[in-house]
Amino acid sequence: MAKIAVLGYGVVGSGTVELFYKNKDSIIKKAGKDLDIKYILDIREFPGSPYESKFTKNIDDILNDSEVTLVAEVMGGVHPAFDFVKACLEKGKSVVTSNKELVAKKGAELLKTAEANGCNFLFEASTGGAIPIIRPLHQCLAANDITAIAGILNGTTNFILTKMINEQMDFDEALKMAQQLGYAEKDPTADVEGYDACRKICILSSLAFGKHVYPDWVHCEGISKITAEDAQYAENWGGAVKLIGSVKKTADGKILPMVRPAFVCNGNQLSHVSDVFNGIMVYGDAVDQVMFYGRGAGKLPTASAIVADLIDAAKMNGTSISQKWEDSTDNSFIADYKDDVVAFYVRTEGVSKEKVAEVFGEVEYLSRENQPAGELAFIAPEMKEKDFDVKAAALGGKLLGTVRVLDLEG
Repeated sequence: MAKIAVLGYGVVGSGTVELFYKNKDSIIKKAGKDLDIKYILDIREFPGSPYESKFTKNIDDILNDSEVTLVAEVMGGVHPAFDFVKACLEKGKSVVTSNKELVAKKGAELLKTAEANGCNFLFEASTGGAIPIIRPLHQCLAANDITAIAGILNGTTNFILTKMINEQMDFDEALKMAQQLGYAEKDPTADVEGYDACRKICILSSLAFGKHVYPDWVHCEGISKITAEDAQYAENWGGAVKLIGSVKKTADGKILPMVRPAFVCNGNQLSHVSDVFNGIMVYGDAVDQVMFYGRGAGKLPTASAIVADLIDAAKMNGTSISQKWEDSTDNSFIADYKDDVVAFYVRTEGVSKEKVAEVFGEVEYLSRENQPAGELAFIAPEMKEKDFDVKAAALGGKLLGTVRVLDLEG
């Protein structure tokens, strides 16, 4: 029998325990060996819980118990999660996690530790919740040269943008609704400023291209500056504004990971991903495009991926040879986003069409209902982003907003 320890009993931790016991018989059949949860680590008390006898506040109980060979880390954050996970791996205990911050910041080191001790560090739940994406990237799509990944990686921001598009809510109103429904935290910074999506694209970039991409190296913008007017222009243009995390190969052999709002045309499936759902597109030389879609977060959806990784870890003999990447000592392999060639949506006030033509040449003008007389909105031609900055500054008037147009159409 293999015994399991669960580190953390919050939303995901309790969901993991609930799902394990709900489907225990089928889980054991799929793992090919008897499994049970022996410990649940949490500093809080849970009197009356049916699992009360399994709780411990001491990680040493888990580290020093040779029966425990599988660990699910669902605490979140880097500390003390990193210390606990590394210590478990050093004891030869395989660890599965939903902790995107931990994987994005410490993944290379933990993968190396797992390999050195003949066990596994698995993290399917860290990027897409219930959406399978990690395993497909390093197994199902292994024959492909991956050229790009682009996705809606955060359900909270997608819910907010959906309300702004469909119900013409402004950002603050949509955020308040997301908080009331439990989709957004009291402090929504990690979601609305793009940090959550950034951690996820770091993980996908590292796995797809083989070198650790740290969050500090990724240009990241959130949705707090997007307005209901921008959403209306996007809809009338023939698309939707979405928060996109992406990475692509560049012509010089580098990679360009980014998180930013983008206009996504209706021809791209990502434009139709609504509410709290996530969607991830993978572009490869053999498959062209494949899309992964589903709930990217939540108690049981995330628990589904956690338990699936536990089953995989239970079946493995030795360390996975494909789910890993090298550490990186510098970011010389990451392209400067200012050199990227991209089209921009521009919304401005107090600027004539003659001035727009003088600065940008031919543009595609956009319109919306109740558009003020002095407001112009247009899609500028593709150019290097640093050149766009110069031209935008030369427009004069009042620049009300700019949004990139997604350039990963396949």
